[in-house]
Order: sequence, then structure tokens, then C-alpha cells
Amino acid sequence: MSGKLVVLTGPSGVGKGTIVHSLLNRYPDLYLSISATTRSPRAGEIHGKDYYFVNNEKFEEMIRQNQLLEWAQYAGNYYGTPRLNIEDKISKGFIVLLEIEVAGAKTIKKTFSNVLRIFILPPSLTELENRLRGRATDSEQAIKKRLKLAKEELAVSQEFDKVIINSNLEKTLEQLELIIFSA
Repeated sequence: MSGKLVVLTGPSGVGKGTIVHSLLNRYPDLYLSISATTRSPRAGEIHGKDYYFVNNEKFEEMIRQNQLLEWAQYAGNYYGTPRLNIEDKISKGFIVLLEIEVAGAKTIKKTFSNVLRIFILPPSLTELENRLRGRATDSEQAIKKRLKLAKEELAVSQEFDKVIINSNLEKTLEQLELIIFSA
């Protein structure tokens, strides 16, 4: 079996993290790429497991040294994908999952022409707002910023290879399994 890069994206709060963790529980042979970010860790997040948490200077050095497959600024912070083991894992036949923000997902095609890009939609903007508020991790200002950005991101969803509405986790996972393992 040949390896491939599968990108999951969508607005903040759409459930990307939950989806990825569920897929990894079902398929432990999937390789999850860990992104770098300049945002502060949320409660329970671990450096090197959830993200590589770095400061702005380190991130900008990674950009200059071409150590990132893609990078973007989102909600006032840098996010990017370190090359690290991704190319090696793909060459060894692994399916590499990459959970990234929409801006990065749009540009990854320049680095990997054979990438499978999947956009996760919320059932509605109201539901997305409820999910963001339910996390209780962001200030009111941050939530408003994320919702404004989500509207812009939803407008480009059709530019991606596949689009899935995450209204029911089990159905979403079934759709993703079909797409990832048959493509």
C-alpha cells in the first residue's frame, strides 16, 4: 500500500480534533502529523503530543529555514506543519493525517500535489457558535473573531476535494473511512 497525505480542515469548533482522535483510536497505524503553533497551550495540551508550542521568533526561524510544509496566521497566532517525519512516513507507506486550519490546507497543494484535502462543515453557524462557547476555552472577543473567520472559511469549502457535514460523529467517521481508505 502506498502512503498518502490526508488533510482534515474546517473552521475552529467544527470537531476536527474529536474526529482525528476517533480515527486514531480505530486505526492506530495512521500517523498524525503534529503542527507547530505560537498560541498558548489549552488546559491538558502537551508540547510534542498536541502541538509543538513555540514562540514567534522560533516559528519565524522555521519559516526562513524552509522547515515547514505550510504555515499561516490564524486568529493572531502562527500555525504550521513541520516537515519532520511526514515525507519519510509517506515514503514508507503510511497514511499521514494532518489536521490544520483552512488557510494552510489551501496552500498545502503546492507542497504535495497528491494530497487528499477534506473540509469538515458544521451543521450550521448556530451550532458552530454553540460548540465554541461550549468549549469554554476562549474569551468573548476570541469567539467573535473565530466566528467571523469561520464565515470566510465556509465560503471556500467547495475548493476542497471532499466536503463532509459533521452533524453526527459516527456518520462523519463512516464517511471519512470510505474516503480515506478507498481513495
